[in-house]
Amino acid sequence: MSRTRIAVLAVVGAVVVGGAGLATVGLGGGGGADPAAAGSALPPATEPVERTTLVETQTVDGTLGYGTTRTATGGDGRGTVTWIAAPGTVVSRGRSAYKIDNRAVPLLYGRLPVYRTLSAGTEGPDVEQLERNLRALGYTGFTVDDTYNSATAAAVERWQDDLGLSETGTVTPGSVLVASGAIRVAERKAEVGDQASGPILTYTGTTRVVSVDLDVKYQRLARKGAEVTVELPDGDTVKGRISAVGRVATEGRDEESPTTISVTVALRGQRALGSYDKAPVDVRLTAERHEDVLAVPVAALLAQSDGGYAVQVVEGSRVRTVPVETGVFSDGKVEVSGAGLAEGMKVGVPA
Repeated sequence: MSRTRIAVLAVVGAVVVGGAGLATVGLGGGGGADPAAAGSALPPATEPVERTTLVETQTVDGTLGYGTTRTATGGDGRGTVTWIAAPGTVVSRGRSAYKIDNRAVPLLYGRLPVYRTLSAGTEGPDVEQLERNLRALGYTGFTVDDTYNSATAAAVERWQDDLGLSETGTVTPGSVLVASGAIRVAERKAEVGDQASGPILTYTGTTRVVSVDLDVKYQRLARKGAEVTVELPDGDTVKGRISAVGRVATEGRDEESPTTISVTVALRGQRALGSYDKAPVDVRLTAERHEDVLAVPVAALLAQSDGGYAVQVVEGSRVRTVPVETGVFSDGKVEVSGAGLAEGMKVGVPA
């Protein structure tokens, strides 16, 4: 699969490599012909002027995988690692990815880590986060709010009993793992028997996405919500939508490396992705979309001596040269406009 970073713009390059060069590609020889002149020498072939929508695209490199990798550590650093889930294991709310001192460390959903002991009398958003998780796991008898009271403690005790843990009614740092949703174990960073004083495992989300380190010169093309096309290593394509655009640019490692921003593309149809993980892909971003425009094949353009372009309009046995303004280039066609140019007209092209 091509890793070319410029798709359509390469066509533009072919067009502007000197007027003489284009004249040899187009029809009618040199570019000095009088645009108003008419003749009878018919071109070898013709194509119709079309009214259509042209989309200019920019192809950039991306990586298909499970997104950002995060690290789970042993919390307070005390205890011994006694079990770690295998890489590729998916862990949902209430389940465990590892055990410390043979005690399960369950996964809860949220944004706040357990950074302090939660017990009766504690208040704050971390309390509400815990209570929401307890409710989602089927524990009731308390009000979901930011106050940890005796009812909350009772629900925690029931939860701990179901997990086979000591029924303390409190939640301490390191006793749970908090992530934004279900996780997929990426890599074990510790071994069974290690002290829980450092990284235990890395994990990602469970849905594959495409990550792009986008050159900042293409930043205008990366709009959240914009649709893109992703070409897989086997040549198949899938549709995607930009789900996140980084706000902080990262400088290149050297003068030849561009400054980039991170872009994440959410994909449709995970089954169509096969088993690809950490696979290189091409991402086609939309640069410009011009609707309801007149278009002709790029080969129909004639370079003019003044630096402009023209096309040969064929009407029966008569040929006239019409100056045109060019717009977007896409898939071998070019947007054109000019006096007397209309949909359905025939223009000359090489055989």
